[in-house]
Amino acid sequence: MSISSVIITKNEESNIKRCLESIDFSDEIIIVDDYSFDKTLDIAKNYKTKIFKKRFNQDFSEQRNFGLSKAKGKWIFFIDADEEVPVDLRNEIVQVTSDPLNSNNGFFIKRIDTFFGKKLNYGEWGKNKILRIVKNGYGKWTRNVHEVLKVDGKTGTLKSQLNHYPHKSLNAFVNSINLFSTIHAASNKKEGKRSNILKIIFYPFLKFFSNWILRGGFKDNDQGFIMSLMMSFHSFLAWSKLWQLTKK
Repeated sequence: MSISSVIITKNEESNIKRCLESIDFSDEIIIVDDYSFDKTLDIAKNYKTKIFKKRFNQDFSEQRNFGLSKAKGKWIFFIDADEEVPVDLRNEIVQVTSDPLNSNNGFFIKRIDTFFGKKLNYGEWGKNKILRIVKNGYGKWTRNVHEVLKVDGKTGTLKSQLNHYPHKSLNAFVNSINLFSTIHAASNKKEGKRSNILKIIFYPFLKFFSNWILRGGFKDNDQGFIMSLMMSFHSFLAWSKLWQLTKK
């Protein structure tokens, strides 16, 4: 078996079909589902998926590593339900993972976000590189949120891009930020980080300034402004929640 794809899910009925159809090159598809109560699993069962149910304990790495432990492929490709593999990326993944001369144990992929109908090219979200492919036995996910795939050995970067369709509504975006900031605050506390009123005031401002001005988010027009503002809000919540945790 050559390629295993791993997806973690929770109520992704609006995304999962597009995602699954884009990874039909996989020899197996592992879904780690946090007890979805919509039609996510009903849709997934129509594809060559292996479904495992596991409670999300506010730890994304734990979910991904569980999927990793179930994968049998020589290579593991991690994809989110709101992502899609275009044909050129599909072909490149198949090519590099079947190349006997390949000396890399992992591969970064450039991901491009489409937010309210517009592809974003600037800010921290603009064509960011994410490590998503690893040779089986050579990697592990770390951190509860904003998790990172740590790979033993050399890594390369693929030329093709992964499509990402996050936040179908502002309400969903706010809910996501609320969840992520809660987990982020707990992770920061675990890592010994501290918060104070200056961080709560200035870090969100600096986050907005960095994304909107320094990283050119203004070039992404209205969508760039909303993304810059929301990421600043995430920073405000994360540092405020960390302050609250340390005061208990």
